[in-house]
Amino acid sequence: MGWDIQSDVPPQPISMATHTIIFISAEAKPKSVQVPTGTLLADAARQAGVEIGQPCGGQGRCGRCAVQVTQGNVRLRSTLRLSNEALEQGYALACQTIIEGDTTVLVPEQEKIERRLTTDRVAAEVRPPVGYDYPHSQSVRRIHLSLDPPSMDDQTDDWSRLQTALRAQVGFETSEISLPLLQSLPATLRAGEWRVTAILAIHPERPTASSARIITLQPGHIDEYSPLWGIAIDIGTTTVSLWLVDLISGKVHAQVAEYNGQIARGEDVISRIMFSSKANGAEEMRTRVLETINGLLDTACKRVQIDAGEIIKATVVGNSTMIHLLLGIPAENIRLTPFITTINQPPLLPAREVGLAIAPDACVDCLPGVASYVGADITAGVLASGQNRLEEVALFLDVGTNGEIVLGSRDWLVTCACSAGPAFEGAGVRNGMRATTGAIEDVWINSETYEPVFRVIGGGKPKGICGSGLIALLAEMFVAGILDKAGSVKRDLPTRRIREGNHGGEYVIAWADETETGEDIVLSRVDVDNLMRAKAAIYAGFSVLAEQVGFILEDVHKVLIGGSFGKYINVEKAVQIGLLPDIPWERFDFLGNTAVRGAYQALLDWRERERVKQIASQMTYIELSADNTFYEAFMSAMFLPHTDLGRFPSVSAVLNKST
Repeated sequence: MGWDIQSDVPPQPISMATHTIIFISAEAKPKSVQVPTGTLLADAARQAGVEIGQPCGGQGRCGRCAVQVTQGNVRLRSTLRLSNEALEQGYALACQTIIEGDTTVLVPEQEKIERRLTTDRVAAEVRPPVGYDYPHSQSVRRIHLSLDPPSMDDQTDDWSRLQTALRAQVGFETSEISLPLLQSLPATLRAGEWRVTAILAIHPERPTASSARIITLQPGHIDEYSPLWGIAIDIGTTTVSLWLVDLISGKVHAQVAEYNGQIARGEDVISRIMFSSKANGAEEMRTRVLETINGLLDTACKRVQIDAGEIIKATVVGNSTMIHLLLGIPAENIRLTPFITTINQPPLLPAREVGLAIAPDACVDCLPGVASYVGADITAGVLASGQNRLEEVALFLDVGTNGEIVLGSRDWLVTCACSAGPAFEGAGVRNGMRATTGAIEDVWINSETYEPVFRVIGGGKPKGICGSGLIALLAEMFVAGILDKAGSVKRDLPTRRIREGNHGGEYVIAWADETETGEDIVLSRVDVDNLMRAKAAIYAGFSVLAEQVGFILEDVHKVLIGGSFGKYINVEKAVQIGLLPDIPWERFDFLGNTAVRGAYQALLDWRERERVKQIASQMTYIELSADNTFYEAFMSAMFLPHTDLGRFPSVSAVLNKST
């Protein structure tokens, strides 16, 4: 075949020669790169500018970075996830393949993640908080200054002259300015004929202090009623959301969202931490998320027809790993016992240091987190949900790639986190997709014929199935008797929709001629396992949390559910699979993306920003991996709906009725 793969053979001494690697794909022209002996094929691809996804972070676990070596000499460190047939055809995992000679590689078409952007119609639904008052709520100010021009009789330097005006006209005793602004100060003052507009940042925790930092200086007096722009950003493990806000009115002018570009190097935080620990891995992770954020900035600014340089303030939330990777802070200790972050409450930083493409001296405020796996997205979520103001005990859930849970009230808060995986967000499921046009969002199955009826977002033919649809489908398959308690497909039912797939029994939701893609949409045993692990982790998490503090889940006053997909799931179906506790439906509130909403509230009001800090300090974090309690609860929840059916009386009643 013209190529040589060595597997399970001790490496022989090889001189450090340089080899030419040629990458061929159907999506672009061939690319080549020169690399030394011993280079990983995945690293060579990055150097050549060839995208090869590594959803497991390059650990060799997922098998989704497989490429075909058509010519050359390579050595495989691992053949896990590759069949004998694939090996015979020259397939190798890019993250586990060592280059030992000139090599030609065929790169298969990479997984496409469909883009999802929120519309302006949604932005209109966000109303500024009641009582928002820019002069008293904001930690930024637009100030008009008129300076005495210099003369032969007054040769005060420009900076001292500006400080004098700030003291005399605004009352700030001290002020700070960056070197780039100082370098442009002479031209700015003279262009405005000694009349300038300054935008000042006051520390959000000390808004009445007599010191300020200058963010921008513009010649002349700008209209005081023109917008002052800020952004609220939620860096989710799967999705990044950004709101563009006028700080004068508090109005949200644009909402945009996009998949986090880091997904290509890991679908979960552990995979990303491991990838970031590799050579140049941290910088790549930082670059990828900044490209995602700055791309969203560009989209939002074009929608509103402003320049990104006009944005003078940003609040950022995300789990602890996402914040560390954004700031280029080593994250490896987050996954190592005893699971310690480098920082939970980052200081205010200028945008130029963070890498955001807004005004260089704009304030970037990463809100405070609590611990390694409970970050600022949760403290902001508690703020947005109002849990910290409730007299009675509530349960707050942020259901996403990671499941973060908070139990408590205004008097006390305890929190924990568990890894749910990306299944509920459409990833890790064969025909999974985001909740966008073409996604099946709800399913009903006839328990006699086993025929499905489904609803598609936007109408038309389906392309795949999103999180809410997956929950509904799993519940319907269970109640209709297609799945047993362990999640196995019953093969003896009289329907052609149940068939043998590559990974065991599977159920066909839509036939190829009914779909947009021209392929069957199915739920396989592997998909069911991924969904059951996700729901088991969430249920076990809040069960253990309640047990730790001696609280009975049935007594929870409210269940507050955050996360982008949570707004659309069916409570009955979520209870039937054992994702949510079996309590009266009226106690559930689905709140959507509480993380970005909390960031928005803190962006607008320094008092809300202070409340986020108080929430973080009030929370008691419980580490679920400290003993076997969580593992035992997780294994008990790895059934539909649970090994203890007594916890789910409403589901038991439905099952008894259907038999």
